[in-house]
Amino acid sequence: MTSSKDKLDISFRNARLEDGAGIWRVVKDSGVLDLNSAYMYLLLAKDFGDTCVVAEHEGRITGFVTGYRPPNRPESIFLWQVGVDASMRGQGLGKRLLAAFLQSPGAEGAALLETTISPSNEASKALFGAIARELGAEIRVTEGFTESHFPEGGHEAEELYLIGPYTAARANQLKV
Repeated sequence: MTSSKDKLDISFRNARLEDGAGIWRVVKDSGVLDLNSAYMYLLLAKDFGDTCVVAEHEGRITGFVTGYRPPNRPESIFLWQVGVDASMRGQGLGKRLLAAFLQSPGAEGAALLETTISPSNEASKALFGAIARELGAEIRVTEGFTESHFPEGGHEAEELYLIGPYTAARANQLKV
């Protein structure tokens, strides 16, 4: 993925090791995303940079998408987390990050987008519904992770969303 800029001076590019701390900060400051160790975000940015995208504004990470290609499902790309800094919310940045994610080098050859969403997360359901419509793809929802899968009580279930099939041509038409 090549870096691109827009009129708000937001650039989109694949993640690098030095972006891990900024991604962790966006997650931490969100107050709603599952916060993992800083080490995890460093590894994702370093080793899965081709399937992780950051949005940068004035030299600061203001949004990100993390994901990977499941080894036993080569037709799929799994989106793990998407986060937008509070200062940038309400500007369509999440949708643009998803578009950049689907256009990233790591998504090449994928025809199915996978993600998990908790049943109460209406914003994520709306975001992925919009992407599915623009891709001309179906959404299938199946069981992902139940509450009992999580080691600590209080984590809501995560339903598995399967969006596709879609074509690379449709993904490349999404506005970044």
